[in-house]
Amino acid sequence: MTSVDIICDKFHSRHDPRWSGRLGPADGGGLLLCVACVIEMIESDDIASVRKSFALSGVSRVLKCSPGALRELLQQDHRVSLHFTASLLGMLHTVEDADTLEKVDQVLVQLLLELQSEPSLRFVLDEVHKQLSNQHSLKGFLPTFSFLGNLVEAVPDVAHSLVTQYVPMLDHLCSALLYPDEALKASALYVWLKLFGTAGGSAAQSLPIAIRDRVCVLLLQTLANASSPQLINNCVGLLWLLVQLGEAVSVLMNSPSNLMMCSENQNSRTNNSQSMSQNEEQQSPDHCPLPLILKKLLLSGDETLQTTSAKCIASVLVHSPSQCSTPFIKADVPEFLFDRLASSSSEVLLWSVYSCLVLLTEDPLFFSQCHSVYGIESLVRSLKEALRLTNLEVPKQGLLLLTEILERQPATARLFPSGPGFVAVSEAVVAGVSSTCLLVATQAANAASALFRLNHQSRPVQYREIERLIEALTNKFPELPLPSSAHSRGSGRKRSDSSSQTSRSEGFLLQALVCFQAACRLAEECASDPLLKENAFTAPSRHGDAQDSLESLCQCLLRCCDSVWIPTVIRMCGRAHSAQMLQYFYSTLSYQFTLLPSLMPAFANKLASSGFYRLALEHKGLFCAGNRNPNLNASSCGFLQKLSICLLSQSDPAFGAYQHDVKEVENLLLHNLPSLCFRLSDWPSLLREDPGLQLCEYKGPRATQYCLLIMLHLALQQGDRLLPDQTAFSSVVWLLHSVQEQGGCALPRSVLRSALYLLAVTQDKSPDLDGAPFNCVSKALSSCQNFSSLYFHHPALLHFICRYPELAEKFGPLVLELWLTKRTEHTDADQTMADVQEKKGSCAVERQDQETDNETMELLTLIEKYPRVILTLLDMVCTREAPLAGRALGVLEVLLRGQREYENDLCTSLRPVLLQALQRLSMENMDPGFGQGHTAQAVNSLPLVLKLLCVTQARDAPSSPSYSKTVGEQFKLLYHVSNIAARLKPANTESLLPALSYLYCCLSLSPAHCTDRAVSMLLSNSGLMDQLQTVLSSSSSSSCSSSSAPSVSPSACPPSALLCCSHLLLSSLITLQRVHSAQVQKRISWSLDTAVQRLLVQKRNTDDLLLVSYLRLLQALLDVDLTSAVVCVSAGPGLLGPRPLGVEDGALYPLGSRGAQCLSTALGGLLLQKHELLLRASVNCLSSLLGFLQRKSPATAKYVACQPWSGFLLSCLLSSGESCLLHPAILRVVTLLLQHGGTKALWEPDVLQVIEAVERKGLKELSEEAAHALRLLLTQIQSDVLQPPPTEEHKQRARSMMESLDLQTSAESRSPGLPGGVLHVGDVSICLSDFTVKAS
Repeated sequence: MTSVDIICDKFHSRHDPRWSGRLGPADGGGLLLCVACVIEMIESDDIASVRKSFALSGVSRVLKCSPGALRELLQQDHRVSLHFTASLLGMLHTVEDADTLEKVDQVLVQLLLELQSEPSLRFVLDEVHKQLSNQHSLKGFLPTFSFLGNLVEAVPDVAHSLVTQYVPMLDHLCSALLYPDEALKASALYVWLKLFGTAGGSAAQSLPIAIRDRVCVLLLQTLANASSPQLINNCVGLLWLLVQLGEAVSVLMNSPSNLMMCSENQNSRTNNSQSMSQNEEQQSPDHCPLPLILKKLLLSGDETLQTTSAKCIASVLVHSPSQCSTPFIKADVPEFLFDRLASSSSEVLLWSVYSCLVLLTEDPLFFSQCHSVYGIESLVRSLKEALRLTNLEVPKQGLLLLTEILERQPATARLFPSGPGFVAVSEAVVAGVSSTCLLVATQAANAASALFRLNHQSRPVQYREIERLIEALTNKFPELPLPSSAHSRGSGRKRSDSSSQTSRSEGFLLQALVCFQAACRLAEECASDPLLKENAFTAPSRHGDAQDSLESLCQCLLRCCDSVWIPTVIRMCGRAHSAQMLQYFYSTLSYQFTLLPSLMPAFANKLASSGFYRLALEHKGLFCAGNRNPNLNASSCGFLQKLSICLLSQSDPAFGAYQHDVKEVENLLLHNLPSLCFRLSDWPSLLREDPGLQLCEYKGPRATQYCLLIMLHLALQQGDRLLPDQTAFSSVVWLLHSVQEQGGCALPRSVLRSALYLLAVTQDKSPDLDGAPFNCVSKALSSCQNFSSLYFHHPALLHFICRYPELAEKFGPLVLELWLTKRTEHTDADQTMADVQEKKGSCAVERQDQETDNETMELLTLIEKYPRVILTLLDMVCTREAPLAGRALGVLEVLLRGQREYENDLCTSLRPVLLQALQRLSMENMDPGFGQGHTAQAVNSLPLVLKLLCVTQARDAPSSPSYSKTVGEQFKLLYHVSNIAARLKPANTESLLPALSYLYCCLSLSPAHCTDRAVSMLLSNSGLMDQLQTVLSSSSSSSCSSSSAPSVSPSACPPSALLCCSHLLLSSLITLQRVHSAQVQKRISWSLDTAVQRLLVQKRNTDDLLLVSYLRLLQALLDVDLTSAVVCVSAGPGLLGPRPLGVEDGALYPLGSRGAQCLSTALGGLLLQKHELLLRASVNCLSSLLGFLQRKSPATAKYVACQPWSGFLLSCLLSSGESCLLHPAILRVVTLLLQHGGTKALWEPDVLQVIEAVERKGLKELSEEAAHALRLLLTQIQSDVLQPPPTEEHKQRARSMMESLDLQTSAESRSPGLPGGVLHVGDVSICLSDFTVKAS
């Protein structure tokens, strides 16, 4: 044989050439092969094994490289083909060289594939069967079994032939498993492995049951005693195939232990089937060998075997979990599986072990034997590793196992008794939730739901870890691909991917909602257990950790729900409705009302104002009609009920006081919300249906209508109009009419309250009620015995009641009273919060007094529309208790102070009512103790009536057309007020102060032709004069007012305010008595020393307003030369000096020259103050003082005007800025100094500075009063009193300015002075006309 051709020179010459051929490429060349030479070589004992192997290699190469070439040679004679095959089969028994055997095996398989002949295959199987049958020992059949296995793998049809036509040969294969040689067993198992694994296991289905069962038993026996790796691997491979067959699993699990002995003989093999069937009935699962064998594989160091073992366990459990799990559990297989989790990071092994354990958890025995407790730590540790793997199916399966354990674990055995264990599992679940794969995150959320069960909480409860889980779920929401309209466009593949992503995001959101609900339920359970709520087992070092508390968890739940969960679910459900998702959503919202009750009012308002009534009711109508989705219906009803009760309690805090009403609403909602599954468009027809006979108070069509009214009321209260206003209004009227026509029981109070709210709020867009509809509404409201229980604090109720005179007469006073009462409660609460946040002293209080609150503005609007409301408020002022009367008075004061077109008419209508009130008060308090009062109500109302009179007097100016018509009423009021003031106790400052203030305003504001009677009446009232004397005397002997801080307002110090009013009234009496020469019944004594001392020494400790009143009184007295029939002025040696008096002191008596100097000095200091009234009063008093001195002692007048302080004063005033320089009072001071002491006021720079300031500003920019004061100054300049005299140019400037002033004055024709209004400073009223800068 050459090195290339496969021929043997020794034999080739005698062979027929037809058995030779050059096999190779078609273009020639190739290998020369002689089939006869090959046959003779492999059959000859003289040929070396190496040459035979070389020849077989050549044949194999030909078969591989030249398909069909050898087949053509062999097809010339079928006998040669069979002979060639038989020779190769014989070599399997005769050749001992492993390499040669491998070549033989390879060539045989290739040859049979080349021939593709069924006779050839049958011939081979027959030969093998014949060999097995003729041999008593299977010792040399290892190569044959290996070849047979390879053949079955290469030609799948052989497997079918074996199991159907060569069953005896299969018996020999089974017997081979009893042979002690493990290599032989391995080769036999190799055949079985290929038989069961070929063609998808179809051959195994045709295998005789007895053979299959015998294979199962022998496999278990072999595997139990196998030691070589090859044998073990083949056994495990075959076992993996068998456990995928249900029938085989049953046999494997029921195989008896006594058949596992290695010494089983051939006789026992023949009766295997019979003995197995008997043992299946007697065998206890506890002694099943398969779990022990698989557990042994788990203990091996080979990860592949461990993985296959786990897969086999899973496959067995899949076929029959209820029957097969017990033996595995009792064999402690779960324990070993958990150990594998702790020691491996293989993806396949982890997934397989997870799958096994998932199936084992279905058996309660798994938990009763505490396998879950043993393995939870290993599971958590492996989960953390699995979440780092790239194959996300592994952590998903691990989280599924964790979920199953958490859900099935008995409550009596805790998995996490201590904090660290719970923290570890929480961290693993958080990592799962944070996974980029939504499927993994969804499974993690499922695990979190189970983890939130109460029996899984450690002691102390790890509230912070629960928060982290909720936050992890919440943080996942922004990553969710929400469905959108864009998903419907694009290619089919893109739409499919988008749909899949949307489906996964919906799945995650649904599971997250389940988890959130579980967390809320856990928080509720912990709140009901004092130990868990306070976390009694917390370490002392962590007791102060507010972040690890139940309250913190509840706040986290509410915060996440409000900020993220609600918007996300709304967006998701807005595009893809899911009844199940909405069920958990509404259930979660319901839990919030029990977790943090204190925050629920604001939360409920936000929900209702965001349209959640409409949302929930629409979902009920869409998903729950026709008894569909009962769980969603129940959860949405629970949410609506809690939301409604919360809103009702919040809208009226008194609602909670009516326990019957609360129970009534709860029952109505509880029994009727489930059946309220209609679209909103159907509601009007439901409200107008005739329900017929109502058998139950809380059930039936009528009760459903009541429920509808409550829903409409609460939604509208938050701005959500479920029905158009006109529709709602007419539906309510129809329902009230229907109830009354039916003649049954009256409407429940809560329903009537809702009906009234709907009528009031929707009235603007609805027609007026008249006739039968009005009578129906009136009758319904009258049916309620306690109308205050129907009240709600809304302006619409005021307008609705006042819109109809009959309703206003019945309910108007009560509604107004409730409005003022509720307003005060609201204002007091707000003020309390403001006081806590900001304390800014009396300035803040004054600013608050000046501002008008919204409730008062609503009443003002109501009064403007329905003026008769004023009479009701007046009645409250006069007849109700002080707090309510005061609030009514406050409204009327704001009303009268405002600029309203009807103010004069209003004052005219108020005055008769006030007169009647005063007459009644006078009649009720004729006893000497008036002011201390036996009737608290009357006494308390007196100051309020008097204050209202002051306000009325201030608004009804003498120039008004109505004033002349009411002179008689004015005089009567003055008479009654003066009598009341005379009879009041001096200590009753609350009433005496407004009374004196009113008397003062009457005198100051009345026209000249009306003041004669007024002043005469007052001066003839001895009691009034005694009252004034008492006030003045107490002020001179008490240091209360003088020691008070300058910043204290008059209202804060009543004696100071009272003294101020007394001074102002007395100054008016002095002036008018002189004008009208009125008779005086009783004079008042007054100390001039006290006044001058207060102005000179105590001014820093005296209120500015009191100083103003002293100056006003001094001005009046100086104008009458300190001699008045009203006041007897007294003075001490401090002013007059020692007696006998000198000529000058006598002329100036009782002031004296020293008193004049002291008073002028005091006035100079007061002129430098920035207080407007004080500045005006000081200038006027200075003018009166200089006039008095000029009349009595001109030298003293000039001396006072020319004192050094005058120059200093003038310099200070002129250097205070242009705005101050052109003030009427400053201009008047300059004029006075020029008039009485011209040398102190020079043209340059004093007067020239004033002229230049006027020229810069312009005459038209000056006020009337300033222009008048400037005219007096210019007139004084032209009288040539200036030294040295001004130049001609300066005189010309002054004349031009004077001419311009004359032209301006004649064109405007206005009288100078302040407006004739009244300034209210605290409780003191000041007539501004009294403080106009005097002209002379």
